[in-house]
Amino acid sequence: MVLKLYSAPVVGAGAAIVALTLAEKQVPFEFVPVDFAAKEHKTEKYMAMHPFGQVPVIDDDGFVVYESRAICRYIAHKYANRGSNLLPEGLKERALVEQAAAVEYATFHPAVVAIAKEVVYKPRLGLPLDQAAIDEAVKELSAKLDVYEVILGKHRFLGGDEFSLADLCHYGYAPMLADYGIDIMTTKGPNVTRWWNELISRPTWVKLKADGLKSTTY
Repeated sequence: MVLKLYSAPVVGAGAAIVALTLAEKQVPFEFVPVDFAAKEHKTEKYMAMHPFGQVPVIDDDGFVVYESRAICRYIAHKYANRGSNLLPEGLKERALVEQAAAVEYATFHPAVVAIAKEVVYKPRLGLPLDQAAIDEAVKELSAKLDVYEVILGKHRFLGGDEFSLADLCHYGYAPMLADYGIDIMTTKGPNVTRWWNELISRPTWVKLKADGLKSTTY
């Protein structure tokens, strides 16, 4: 039975990193769109899979996993010998990737989500922007990227010299920023700019953005 991915039909947030992981690992899947307008994510049937009524969710032949980073790790482990090596086997190499992934979740993610809430989601809800909040959120993300500039001066990617799950998790919200006039990912410093340009030009990401979320076969 082919793996099923349940999500809103948008390449963004958790769905973006899960779909990208599936693409990097060359895992076929069936895309099952969730209709948020109809509150499908709050139905009893859906909440039996995700008790918080959120997306994404995967159903891998009856084994259900929610929370995007947990899904990505599951896929990376299950298909370790297929596609890109997102989680290295070596103890020290894995520790560095997990360290970088923890940094993304604890520091980068909250900062970039704070911006996205203001510039991406408020307009969709017809709410006025709070420029002071935007400025403060951008300042916070800028401080995090100053540290990234140092880290990326030591190796090509955040967890070492190979692309890994730690880098992949940044695709959730950061690519949206430039679409809304915030070019911070390519203006902070040469190391961050190099790294980010390499990420957004990665063939799997370019194809995912062009094709959108849809069922795939390999």
